[in-house]
Amino acid sequence: MLNAATPEFIASLGLAPAARKDATDSYLREPRGRWAGQGVVLAPASTDEVAHILRACHAARVGVIPYGGGTGLVGGQIMPDGPQPVILSLERMNKIRDLYPSENVIIAEAGCILADVQAAVSQVDRLFPLSLASEGSARIGGLLATNAGGVNVLRYGNARALCLGLEVVRPDGSIWHGLTRLRKDNTGYDLRDLIIGAEGTLGVITAAALKTVPQPAHVGAAFMAVPNPDAALALLGLAGEHIGDGLSAFELIHRQGLDFLSETGPEVKHPFAQTPEWMVLIDVGLPNGRAPDDALMALFAAASEADLVTDGVIAQSAAQRQAFWTVRESIPEANRRTGSVSSHDISVPLSMVPQFITQAGTALRDIADFRINCFGHLGDGNLHYNVFPAQGKTRADYEELRDVVKSCVHDLVHQMGGSVSAEHGIGRLKVPDLVKYSDPTKRAMMQAIKQALDPIGIMNPGAVLGDIE
Repeated sequence: MLNAATPEFIASLGLAPAARKDATDSYLREPRGRWAGQGVVLAPASTDEVAHILRACHAARVGVIPYGGGTGLVGGQIMPDGPQPVILSLERMNKIRDLYPSENVIIAEAGCILADVQAAVSQVDRLFPLSLASEGSARIGGLLATNAGGVNVLRYGNARALCLGLEVVRPDGSIWHGLTRLRKDNTGYDLRDLIIGAEGTLGVITAAALKTVPQPAHVGAAFMAVPNPDAALALLGLAGEHIGDGLSAFELIHRQGLDFLSETGPEVKHPFAQTPEWMVLIDVGLPNGRAPDDALMALFAAASEADLVTDGVIAQSAAQRQAFWTVRESIPEANRRTGSVSSHDISVPLSMVPQFITQAGTALRDIADFRINCFGHLGDGNLHYNVFPAQGKTRADYEELRDVVKSCVHDLVHQMGGSVSAEHGIGRLKVPDLVKYSDPTKRAMMQAIKQALDPIGIMNPGAVLGDIE
């Protein structure tokens, strides 16, 4: 059994006043408003202070919720019940420790905001390619703890693929000094990959050695209208043939997302005069000697000849390219303002994406009248398949159907060999899904790892594996 973080316990830590934060809603509510938590917020300024806090929590059997930018969507940063935990915010650990341009490496503390890391490496003509809508507030520790994805996974991989080494404080307060910059190190178990994606259940990431890449000499983007998801998938294959490794992102967007933008904002300029039913946003980064406009125009011509596209617009400036991406990155905010019945972060094998979209739509229409906003990273098979109330209704009108909708979508994903959590993690929201859909042997192995590394169970109790006795 865990104990509460009492005022007496907090006082016994002897922390400076700057390490204490008020437990405001920003720490106790997640972005969608479905989860509310509790806890005492501590914000250490160094790895040694993190270790000091964890040693004390381990000895007193006090739960610890690692907290990054609070942008997670599955309740991993929120503990709604049980003994009051320590919410361990890494926000004050926000230093760039080292930058090695010749090695394409940056050493950043866990509290660094993603956009600040991107800006730091841009000063030495490098790119940190992890990119997502919350990059202005998401922090490196949380991004690694959830193995975040984003729009550039097609070319650069998830957060896991962009990390060389970690500094981690274990539940007992001991420190793993794993900030290696090596690309090859075959000396036993890959502890880095064990911690990445563990959602703070095995320890606290305090710093990371991250991969950077040279800035592409030329970048470009285009919106292309496609008749259906089958055509979009064929266009993805054609883009790979024409552009090769220069293809950075390939986003599928349904008109419902743009309709929500028109209804609720944010106000953005739509790419087409008449919004098509389906469209893709293609982004490229090319070396010297290759012009993005020429590559995208050649792709459009080939796609037109194959009847894969019906319209298109190629960005003519950096500002227009950014405007294209503003459309894509504003869709989640429009979704939030509309209010979904049930949102799904799913992946299926690439070839099955069109079949999934068709079958899921048919199945949901048999349940009730919904609006469906399907968009996401077609290049890696990850869709954000979100179900909304019919026009004139609110999600409160469908509350009794929320679990039915989720099961309908997730059952189909599972039947197709997909994942019910493509990039957001398990947190607390999807613990029942992990039990329902995952291989029992996999879950037993995960429980054994948790028991070995956190036998008392103080790290993010209730997340990922649920309550383990």
